[in-house]
Amino acid sequence: MAKAKAAPTSSSGGKAAKKKKWSKGKVKDKAQHAVVLDKATYDRILKEVPTFRFISQSILIERLKINGSLARVAIRHLEKEGQIKRIVHHSSQLVYTRATGGGGAE
Repeated sequence: MAKAKAAPTSSSGGKAAKKKKWSKGKVKDKAQHAVVLDKATYDRILKEVPTFRFISQSILIERLKINGSLARVAIRHLEKEGQIKRIVHHSSQLVYTRATGGGGAE
């Protein structure tokens, strides 16, 4: 008789008892990028960035671990000094390359 009482309670839930658990997806860790330009990072920007073949805001964020506003400021500074040259000017993504001595293609 104990088995007879236990069975109806477990099956009474039906579909409600076995609801599908949807995947929450992959959670990306929040990036801890610098928001203030310190001397070491500034020196790295001046030394390394002009040697990159492809320069964009995204590349600087990824490689130097700085936030987007610092990356934009750094790119503008390097362009003004003539160390990098613009390839593509788009409203949301600026693409640059290293400035070469000759005017021809690499």
